[in-house]
Amino acid sequence: MRAADPLAPGLRALPAVASAFASTQAAWRFYANGRATLPALAVPLLDAARRAIDRDRPDWALVAHDQSALPYGRHASKADQTKLRPRGRGYELTAALLVSAATGDPVAPLELRLRAEGAVYSTRDPAPHPGACWLDEPLATMRAARAALPGCRLVHVIDREGDSVGHYRQWAAAGHTFLVRADAGPRAHWQGEDLPLGEVAGRLAAGGAFRPSRGVEFRGHKAWQQVAETAVALTRRANSHRPRRGHRRRRLVPGVPLPLRLVVSRVLGAAGEVLAEWLLLTNLPAALPAGEAALWYYWRWRIESYFKLLKSAGQQLGSWQQETAGAIAKRLLVASMACVVVWRLARARGAEASAERAALVRLSGRQMGRGKGFTAPALLAGLWVLLAALAAVEEYGLERLQAMQRQILGQDTS
Repeated sequence: MRAADPLAPGLRALPAVASAFASTQAAWRFYANGRATLPALAVPLLDAARRAIDRDRPDWALVAHDQSALPYGRHASKADQTKLRPRGRGYELTAALLVSAATGDPVAPLELRLRAEGAVYSTRDPAPHPGACWLDEPLATMRAARAALPGCRLVHVIDREGDSVGHYRQWAAAGHTFLVRADAGPRAHWQGEDLPLGEVAGRLAAGGAFRPSRGVEFRGHKAWQQVAETAVALTRRANSHRPRRGHRRRRLVPGVPLPLRLVVSRVLGAAGEVLAEWLLLTNLPAALPAGEAALWYYWRWRIESYFKLLKSAGQQLGSWQQETAGAIAKRLLVASMACVVVWRLARARGAEASAERAALVRLSGRQMGRGKGFTAPALLAGLWVLLAALAAVEEYGLERLQAMQRQILGQDTS
Protein backbone atom coordinates (compact mmCIF):
# COMPACT_ATOMS: atom_id res chain seq x y z
CA MET A 1 0.00 0.00 0.00
CA ARG A 2 2.80 2.44 0.70
CA ALA A 3 6.43 2.90 -0.19
CA ALA A 4 8.96 3.94 2.40
CA ASP A 5 10.41 7.42 2.53
CA PRO A 6 12.79 8.32 -0.33
CA LEU A 7 15.93 7.50 1.70
CA ALA A 8 14.69 4.08 2.85
CA PRO A 9 15.85 0.98 0.93
CA GLY A 10 12.50 -0.71 0.37
CA LEU A 11 8.84 -1.11 1.21
CA ARG A 12 7.36 0.04 4.48
CA ALA A 13 6.44 -3.13 6.36
CA LEU A 14 3.33 -3.66 8.46
CA PRO A 15 3.90 -4.48 12.17
CA ALA A 16 2.61 -8.03 11.67
CA VAL A 17 5.43 -8.80 9.21
CA ALA A 18 8.47 -10.48 10.76
CA SER A 19 10.85 -7.78 9.55
CA ALA A 20 11.15 -5.05 6.98
CA PHE A 21 13.88 -7.05 5.24
CA ALA A 22 11.58 -10.09 4.98
CA SER A 23 8.91 -7.89 3.43
CA THR A 24 11.41 -6.52 0.92
CA GLN A 25 12.64 -10.02 0.04
CA ALA A 26 9.07 -11.28 -0.44
CA ALA A 27 8.33 -8.38 -2.78
CA TRP A 28 11.55 -9.05 -4.72
CA ARG A 29 10.57 -12.70 -5.23
CA PHE A 30 7.09 -11.68 -6.34
CA TYR A 31 8.35 -9.16 -8.91
CA ALA A 32 10.88 -11.71 -10.21
CA ASN A 33 8.25 -14.46 -10.56
CA GLY A 34 7.67 -15.15 -14.24
CA ARG A 35 4.13 -16.39 -13.57
CA ALA A 36 3.13 -12.93 -12.27
CA THR A 37 2.64 -11.43 -15.72
CA LEU A 38 1.52 -7.88 -16.41
CA PRO A 39 -1.78 -8.92 -18.09
CA ALA A 40 -2.55 -11.11 -15.06
CA LEU A 41 -1.78 -8.29 -12.61
CA ALA A 42 -4.02 -5.96 -14.63
CA VAL A 43 -7.09 -8.19 -14.15
CA PRO A 44 -8.11 -6.70 -10.74
CA LEU A 45 -7.88 -3.20 -12.22
CA LEU A 46 -10.11 -4.13 -15.17
CA ASP A 47 -12.53 -5.85 -12.78
CA ALA A 48 -12.75 -2.64 -10.73
CA ALA A 49 -13.50 -0.68 -13.91
CA ARG A 50 -16.24 -3.12 -14.95
CA ARG A 51 -17.87 -3.04 -11.51
CA ALA A 52 -17.97 0.76 -11.59
CA ILE A 53 -19.52 0.76 -15.08
CA ASP A 54 -22.05 -1.92 -14.16
CA ARG A 55 -23.05 0.01 -11.02
CA ASP A 56 -23.36 3.49 -12.54
CA ARG A 57 -24.57 2.59 -16.06
CA PRO A 58 -23.23 5.87 -17.53
CA ASP A 59 -24.23 7.26 -20.92
CA TRP A 60 -20.55 7.95 -21.61
CA ALA A 61 -17.24 7.19 -19.93
CA LEU A 62 -13.91 8.91 -20.51
CA VAL A 63 -10.55 7.30 -21.19
CA ALA A 64 -7.67 9.73 -20.66
CA HIS A 65 -4.42 8.91 -22.49
CA ASP A 66 -1.07 10.37 -21.45
CA GLN A 67 2.64 9.75 -20.90
CA SER A 68 4.96 10.49 -18.01
CA ALA A 69 8.75 10.32 -17.87
CA LEU A 70 10.30 8.34 -15.02
CA PRO A 71 13.89 9.60 -14.74
CA TYR A 72 16.30 7.42 -12.78
CA GLY A 73 19.55 9.17 -13.65
CA ARG A 74 21.14 8.36 -10.29
CA HIS A 75 20.14 4.69 -10.31
CA ALA A 76 23.16 3.18 -12.05
CA SER A 77 21.92 -0.35 -11.32
CA LYS A 78 18.99 0.11 -13.73
CA ALA A 79 20.90 -0.91 -16.84
CA ASP A 80 17.86 -1.00 -19.17
CA GLN A 81 17.04 2.71 -18.95
CA THR A 82 16.29 4.46 -22.22
CA LYS A 83 16.77 7.99 -23.49
CA LEU A 84 14.00 10.36 -22.44
CA ARG A 85 12.75 13.47 -24.18
CA PRO A 86 14.09 16.13 -24.08
CA ARG A 87 17.04 14.78 -22.08
CA GLY A 88 18.03 12.32 -19.40
CA ARG A 89 17.58 8.59 -19.00
CA GLY A 90 14.91 6.49 -17.37
CA TYR A 91 11.64 4.88 -18.42
CA GLU A 92 8.57 6.18 -20.23
CA LEU A 93 5.20 5.39 -18.65
CA THR A 94 2.05 5.44 -20.81
CA ALA A 95 -1.38 5.03 -19.26
CA ALA A 96 -5.04 4.93 -20.23
CA LEU A 97 -7.19 5.93 -17.25
CA LEU A 98 -10.95 5.40 -16.98
CA VAL A 99 -12.63 8.60 -15.71
CA SER A 100 -16.27 9.18 -14.84
CA ALA A 101 -17.94 11.43 -17.40
CA ALA A 102 -20.55 12.43 -14.80
CA THR A 103 -18.22 13.61 -12.02
CA GLY A 104 -14.68 13.60 -13.40
CA ASP A 105 -13.57 11.10 -10.73
CA PRO A 106 -10.80 8.65 -11.68
CA VAL A 107 -11.91 5.01 -11.63
CA ALA A 108 -9.09 2.67 -12.68
CA PRO A 109 -6.27 2.42 -15.23
CA LEU A 110 -7.29 0.30 -18.20
CA GLU A 111 -3.78 -0.05 -19.60
CA LEU A 112 -0.19 0.64 -18.56
CA ARG A 113 2.96 0.48 -20.67
CA LEU A 114 6.56 1.04 -19.64
CA ARG A 115 9.16 1.64 -22.34
CA ALA A 116 12.75 0.70 -21.60
CA GLU A 117 15.81 0.29 -23.80
CA GLY A 118 14.82 -2.19 -26.50
CA ALA A 119 11.60 -3.36 -24.84
CA VAL A 120 8.06 -2.32 -23.91
CA TYR A 121 6.35 -3.88 -20.88
CA SER A 122 2.60 -3.74 -21.33
CA THR A 123 -0.59 -4.97 -19.73
CA ARG A 124 -1.89 -5.49 -23.26
CA ASP A 125 -0.84 -8.68 -24.99
CA PRO A 126 0.99 -8.59 -27.32
CA ALA A 127 3.11 -5.66 -26.16
CA PRO A 128 3.92 -2.93 -28.72
CA HIS A 129 7.15 -3.07 -30.69
CA PRO A 130 9.90 -1.05 -28.94
CA GLY A 131 10.33 1.16 -31.99
CA ALA A 132 6.63 1.87 -32.48
CA CYS A 133 5.53 5.50 -32.67
CA TRP A 134 3.52 6.57 -29.61
CA LEU A 135 0.70 7.87 -31.79
CA ASP A 136 0.25 4.47 -33.42
CA GLU A 137 -0.58 2.86 -30.07
CA PRO A 138 -3.87 4.59 -29.03
CA LEU A 139 -5.79 2.68 -31.71
CA ALA A 140 -4.85 -0.68 -30.15
CA THR A 141 -5.63 0.74 -26.70
CA MET A 142 -9.03 1.91 -27.92
CA ARG A 143 -9.79 -1.58 -29.23
CA ALA A 144 -8.70 -3.18 -25.96
CA ALA A 145 -10.80 -0.74 -23.91
CA ARG A 146 -13.86 -1.46 -26.04
CA ALA A 147 -13.35 -5.20 -25.53
CA ALA A 148 -12.84 -4.77 -21.77
CA LEU A 149 -15.97 -2.62 -21.33
CA PRO A 150 -18.49 -3.92 -23.88
CA GLY A 151 -21.64 -1.89 -24.26
CA CYS A 152 -20.11 1.27 -22.74
CA ARG A 153 -19.68 4.32 -24.96
CA LEU A 154 -16.11 5.54 -24.49
CA VAL A 155 -14.64 8.95 -25.31
CA HIS A 156 -10.87 8.90 -25.68
CA VAL A 157 -9.43 12.18 -24.38
CA ILE A 158 -5.93 13.01 -25.60
CA ASP A 159 -3.73 16.08 -25.22
CA ARG A 160 -2.10 18.04 -28.01
CA GLU A 161 0.43 15.27 -28.76
CA GLY A 162 -2.46 13.38 -30.34
CA ASP A 163 -3.25 16.08 -32.91
CA SER A 164 -2.71 14.05 -36.09
CA VAL A 165 -5.15 14.05 -38.98
CA GLY A 166 -4.00 10.62 -40.17
CA HIS A 167 -4.76 9.09 -36.80
CA TYR A 168 -8.08 10.95 -36.57
CA ARG A 169 -9.09 9.18 -39.77
CA GLN A 170 -7.98 5.80 -38.41
CA TRP A 171 -9.84 6.24 -35.12
CA ALA A 172 -13.02 7.46 -36.80
CA ALA A 173 -12.95 4.67 -39.41
CA ALA A 174 -12.68 2.11 -36.58
CA GLY A 175 -15.76 3.61 -34.89
CA HIS A 176 -14.01 5.18 -31.89
CA THR A 177 -15.05 8.50 -30.34
CA PHE A 178 -12.27 10.94 -29.48
CA LEU A 179 -11.74 14.40 -28.00
CA VAL A 180 -8.32 15.84 -28.76
CA ARG A 181 -6.72 19.20 -28.13
CA ALA A 182 -5.54 20.62 -31.45
CA ASP A 183 -2.84 23.07 -32.41
CA ALA A 184 -3.82 26.49 -33.73
CA GLY A 185 -1.68 26.24 -36.87
CA PRO A 186 -3.06 23.30 -38.90
CA ARG A 187 -5.77 24.21 -41.38
CA ALA A 188 -9.35 23.04 -41.71
CA HIS A 189 -12.14 23.66 -44.21
CA TRP A 190 -14.64 26.08 -42.64
CA GLN A 191 -17.48 27.91 -44.37
CA GLY A 192 -15.91 27.55 -47.82
CA GLU A 193 -12.36 28.52 -46.77
CA ASP A 194 -9.22 26.68 -45.70
CA LEU A 195 -8.11 28.43 -42.52
CA PRO A 196 -5.85 27.73 -39.54
CA LEU A 197 -7.88 26.55 -36.57
CA GLY A 198 -6.61 29.50 -34.55
CA GLU A 199 -8.07 31.90 -37.11
CA VAL A 200 -11.39 30.04 -37.04
CA ALA A 201 -11.45 30.50 -33.26
CA GLY A 202 -10.71 34.21 -33.71
CA ARG A 203 -13.60 34.63 -36.12
CA LEU A 204 -15.94 32.86 -33.73
CA ALA A 205 -14.92 35.34 -31.03
CA ALA A 206 -15.37 38.30 -33.37
CA GLY A 207 -18.83 37.03 -34.31
CA GLY A 208 -19.95 36.77 -30.69
CA ALA A 209 -20.24 32.98 -30.79
CA PHE A 210 -18.88 32.40 -27.26
CA ARG A 211 -21.39 31.63 -24.54
CA PRO A 212 -20.83 31.40 -20.76
CA SER A 213 -20.47 27.81 -19.64
CA ARG A 214 -19.53 27.50 -15.95
CA GLY A 215 -17.26 28.70 -13.19
CA VAL A 216 -13.93 26.85 -12.98
CA GLU A 217 -10.74 26.93 -10.95
CA PHE A 218 -7.61 28.04 -12.80
CA ARG A 219 -4.28 27.77 -11.01
CA GLY A 220 -5.94 28.06 -7.63
CA HIS A 221 -8.13 31.06 -8.51
CA LYS A 222 -11.76 31.41 -9.50
CA ALA A 223 -12.31 31.84 -13.23
CA TRP A 224 -15.07 31.52 -15.83
CA GLN A 225 -15.31 29.32 -18.88
CA GLN A 226 -16.78 30.34 -22.22
CA VAL A 227 -17.42 27.94 -25.08
CA ALA A 228 -18.07 28.24 -28.81
CA GLU A 229 -18.36 25.56 -31.45
CA THR A 230 -18.61 25.11 -35.19
CA ALA A 231 -18.41 22.36 -37.79
CA VAL A 232 -15.15 21.91 -39.71
CA ALA A 233 -13.75 19.35 -42.13
CA LEU A 234 -10.16 18.13 -42.20
CA THR A 235 -9.18 17.78 -45.84
CA ARG A 236 -5.40 18.14 -45.56
CA ARG A 237 -2.99 15.29 -46.15
CA ALA A 238 -1.51 13.46 -43.20
CA ASN A 239 2.15 14.04 -42.39
CA SER A 240 3.73 10.62 -41.90
CA HIS A 241 7.21 10.37 -40.40
CA ARG A 242 8.44 6.80 -40.47
CA PRO A 243 11.98 5.40 -40.20
CA ARG A 244 13.35 3.91 -43.38
CA ARG A 245 16.90 2.61 -43.75
CA GLY A 246 17.92 4.34 -40.54
CA HIS A 247 16.41 7.73 -41.46
CA ARG A 248 13.04 9.32 -40.83
CA ARG A 249 11.23 9.91 -44.10
CA ARG A 250 8.44 12.45 -44.42
CA ARG A 251 5.51 11.32 -46.51
CA LEU A 252 2.26 13.15 -47.22
CA VAL A 253 -0.69 10.75 -47.18
CA PRO A 254 -4.00 11.94 -48.71
CA GLY A 255 -7.27 10.92 -47.11
CA VAL A 256 -11.00 11.46 -47.31
CA PRO A 257 -12.44 14.67 -45.79
CA LEU A 258 -13.21 14.14 -42.11
CA PRO A 259 -16.10 16.17 -40.65
CA LEU A 260 -15.53 17.09 -37.00
CA ARG A 261 -16.77 19.50 -34.36
CA LEU A 262 -14.39 22.28 -33.34
CA VAL A 263 -15.09 23.22 -29.71
CA VAL A 264 -13.23 26.31 -28.49
CA SER A 265 -13.00 26.69 -24.73
CA ARG A 266 -11.73 29.88 -23.12
CA VAL A 267 -10.99 30.48 -19.44
CA LEU A 268 -11.45 34.13 -18.42
CA GLY A 269 -10.11 35.96 -15.38
CA ALA A 270 -11.90 38.44 -13.15
CA ALA A 271 -11.24 41.31 -15.57
CA GLY A 272 -12.39 39.32 -18.61
CA GLU A 273 -8.86 38.56 -19.82
CA VAL A 274 -8.24 35.26 -21.60
CA LEU A 275 -6.18 33.04 -19.29
CA ALA A 276 -6.24 29.92 -21.46
CA GLU A 277 -7.73 28.72 -24.72
CA TRP A 278 -8.23 25.15 -25.89
CA LEU A 279 -9.06 24.14 -29.45
CA LEU A 280 -10.78 20.76 -29.26
CA LEU A 281 -11.56 18.48 -32.20
CA THR A 282 -14.09 15.73 -31.65
CA ASN A 283 -16.46 13.38 -33.41
CA LEU A 284 -18.91 13.38 -30.50
CA PRO A 285 -22.57 13.52 -31.60
CA ALA A 286 -23.89 17.02 -32.29
CA ALA A 287 -26.60 16.50 -29.66
CA LEU A 288 -24.00 16.55 -26.88
CA PRO A 289 -23.52 20.17 -25.71
CA ALA A 290 -20.20 21.83 -26.46
CA GLY A 291 -19.87 22.84 -22.81
CA GLU A 292 -20.01 19.18 -21.81
CA ALA A 293 -17.20 18.32 -24.24
CA ALA A 294 -15.09 21.19 -22.87
CA LEU A 295 -15.66 19.96 -19.31
CA TRP A 296 -14.63 16.44 -20.30
CA TYR A 297 -11.34 17.74 -21.65
CA TYR A 298 -10.85 19.76 -18.46
CA TRP A 299 -11.11 16.46 -16.56
CA ARG A 300 -8.21 15.03 -18.55
CA TRP A 301 -5.92 16.43 -15.84
CA ARG A 302 -7.09 13.54 -13.60
CA ILE A 303 -4.46 11.38 -15.24
CA GLU A 304 -1.83 13.92 -14.18
CA SER A 305 -3.10 13.51 -10.60
CA TYR A 306 -2.75 9.74 -11.02
CA PHE A 307 0.89 10.14 -12.04
CA LYS A 308 1.42 12.46 -9.09
CA LEU A 309 -0.12 9.92 -6.72
CA LEU A 310 2.32 7.33 -8.03
CA LYS A 311 5.23 9.72 -7.66
CA SER A 312 5.70 12.43 -5.04
CA ALA A 313 2.20 12.47 -3.53
CA GLY A 314 1.95 8.89 -2.33
CA GLN A 315 3.96 6.02 -3.78
CA GLN A 316 7.43 7.63 -4.17
CA LEU A 317 7.91 6.01 -7.59
CA GLY A 318 11.13 7.92 -8.21
CA SER A 319 12.81 6.14 -5.27
CA TRP A 320 11.94 2.54 -6.15
CA GLN A 321 14.95 0.26 -6.03
CA GLN A 322 13.87 -2.41 -8.53
CA GLU A 323 16.65 -2.84 -11.10
CA THR A 324 14.61 -3.65 -14.23
CA ALA A 325 11.70 -2.07 -16.03
CA GLY A 326 9.80 -5.37 -15.85
CA ALA A 327 9.90 -5.39 -12.05
CA ILE A 328 8.96 -1.71 -11.88
CA ALA A 329 6.01 -2.32 -14.22
CA LYS A 330 4.71 -5.07 -11.90
CA ARG A 331 5.07 -2.85 -8.88
CA LEU A 332 3.28 -0.06 -10.76
CA LEU A 333 0.24 -2.30 -11.11
CA VAL A 334 0.26 -3.15 -7.41
CA ALA A 335 0.59 0.56 -6.55
CA SER A 336 -2.29 1.30 -8.95
CA MET A 337 -4.49 -1.09 -6.99
CA ALA A 338 -3.89 1.07 -3.91
CA CYS A 339 -4.91 4.13 -5.96
CA VAL A 340 -8.12 2.39 -7.04
CA VAL A 341 -8.99 1.66 -3.39
CA VAL A 342 -8.79 5.32 -2.36
CA TRP A 343 -10.55 6.50 -5.53
CA ARG A 344 -13.43 4.14 -4.76
CA LEU A 345 -13.71 5.58 -1.26
CA ALA A 346 -13.50 9.12 -2.67
CA ARG A 347 -16.44 8.41 -5.02
CA ALA A 348 -18.60 6.75 -2.37
CA ARG A 349 -21.70 8.65 -1.26
CA GLY A 350 -23.47 8.72 2.09
CA ALA A 351 -22.78 9.58 5.71
CA GLU A 352 -20.78 6.41 6.36
CA ALA A 353 -18.38 7.09 3.50
CA SER A 354 -17.97 10.72 4.65
CA ALA A 355 -17.11 9.51 8.17
CA GLU A 356 -14.58 7.03 6.78
CA ARG A 357 -12.88 9.73 4.70
CA ALA A 358 -12.77 12.09 7.69
CA ALA A 359 -11.22 9.37 9.85
CA LEU A 360 -8.51 8.62 7.29
CA VAL A 361 -7.67 12.31 6.91
CA ARG A 362 -7.27 12.58 10.70
CA LEU A 363 -5.07 9.49 10.75
CA SER A 364 -2.93 10.90 7.93
CA GLY A 365 -2.11 14.00 10.00
CA ARG A 366 -2.39 16.16 6.87
CA GLN A 367 -3.87 19.64 6.69
CA MET A 368 -6.64 20.22 4.17
CA GLY A 369 -7.21 23.47 2.35
CA ARG A 370 -10.17 25.64 3.23
CA GLY A 371 -13.37 24.00 2.03
CA LYS A 372 -11.61 20.79 0.96
CA GLY A 373 -12.62 17.75 2.96
CA PHE A 374 -10.03 15.29 1.66
CA THR A 375 -7.47 14.51 -1.02
CA ALA A 376 -6.42 11.19 -2.54
CA PRO A 377 -2.88 11.45 -1.07
CA ALA A 378 -4.36 12.05 2.40
CA LEU A 379 -6.69 9.05 2.05
CA LEU A 380 -3.78 6.88 0.92
CA ALA A 381 -1.60 8.00 3.84
CA GLY A 382 -4.43 7.58 6.35
CA LEU A 383 -5.30 4.14 5.03
CA TRP A 384 -1.73 3.01 5.67
CA VAL A 385 -1.91 4.27 9.26
CA LEU A 386 -5.22 2.44 9.74
CA LEU A 387 -3.84 -0.85 8.38
CA ALA A 388 -0.69 -0.51 10.46
CA ALA A 389 -2.73 0.16 13.61
CA LEU A 390 -4.99 -2.84 12.99
CA ALA A 391 -1.97 -5.06 12.32
CA ALA A 392 -0.37 -3.87 15.56
CA VAL A 393 -3.53 -4.66 17.54
CA GLU A 394 -3.69 -8.15 16.01
CA GLU A 395 0.02 -8.75 16.68
CA TYR A 396 0.33 -7.40 20.24
CA GLY A 397 -3.22 -7.06 21.59
CA LEU A 398 -4.88 -3.85 22.77
CA GLU A 399 -3.98 -4.25 26.46
CA ARG A 400 -0.30 -4.78 25.74
CA LEU A 401 -0.23 -1.76 23.44
CA GLN A 402 -1.84 0.38 26.12
CA ALA A 403 0.71 -0.85 28.63
CA MET A 404 3.50 -0.02 26.19
CA GLN A 405 2.06 3.46 25.78
CA ARG A 406 2.04 4.08 29.53
CA GLN A 407 5.57 2.76 29.91
CA ILE A 408 6.96 4.80 27.01
CA LEU A 409 5.26 8.01 28.19
CA GLY A 410 6.30 7.45 31.79
CA GLN A 411 2.76 6.97 33.00
CA ASP A 412 3.20 3.50 34.45
CA THR A 413 3.13 3.88 38.27
CA SER A 414 3.28 0.19 39.12
